[in-house]
Amino acid sequence: MIIKTLKADRLDVYVHDTRTSMGEQVAGDVAAHLKKLLAEKEEVNVIFAAAPSQSDFLDSLSREEGIDWKRVNVFHMDEYIGISIDQEQSFAGFVKKYVADPLGAGKFYPLNGKADDIEAECARYTELLRGKGIDVVCLGIGENGHIAFNDPGEADFWDAKDVKIVKLDEVCRQQQVNDKCFETIDDVPKYAMSLTVPALMRAGAMFCTVPAPTKADAVRKTITEPVDVLCPASALRLHENAKFYCDKDSGTFILD
Repeated sequence: MIIKTLKADRLDVYVHDTRTSMGEQVAGDVAAHLKKLLAEKEEVNVIFAAAPSQSDFLDSLSREEGIDWKRVNVFHMDEYIGISIDQEQSFAGFVKKYVADPLGAGKFYPLNGKADDIEAECARYTELLRGKGIDVVCLGIGENGHIAFNDPGEADFWDAKDVKIVKLDEVCRQQQVNDKCFETIDDVPKYAMSLTVPALMRAGAMFCTVPAPTKADAVRKTITEPVDVLCPASALRLHENAKFYCDKDSGTFILD
């Protein structure tokens, strides 16, 4: 159940009483938007995030009916350098396992973290993104306010690149341990490929799912502090068609 709504600049914000309710709303909103686009276009291109925060949304999305997934192409937003798609920590592997394969997506376009030439891999994915054009981004935000792997020290709202090599900050790397993706911070790669903020923001619609108490401070900064690279997720407030979904734990400051 939605227990509070608000508007932060252009951003629609919803707070739910449970993660399940939150996930159901996100899935319903995404499904409705996809159906509308599929009635207008031959194929639709969607970027998905790979994170535990997306589990409730993805579970509900798998039960939505009436979406011709064969005409939906799936991209993802980041990948560790040095990690292959068949490794448990791979973001490409996550999206393949929990999105592309079970939904029967038309095509899945993964980033290759084991590419011999990472700069060339960034260029390849950039060409794909620009050639296809992105209709929808389904994302979350990090504990440090990142979107994709655009951490506060790496984010650039006017970046000329669509995909680039980034260095992960300590908060971001610790989050991967908190999410039980790695045993210790020393196991977490220090570098990754990431879609940039402008690449994400060019999508026609953005649906951001952010549950859990560990994200509460990042949510507060995203919604209330100035739009700035110090909290990359604050850029969502500038998008013309973005929605932001919390549960009562992540949206606690909104309920106070």
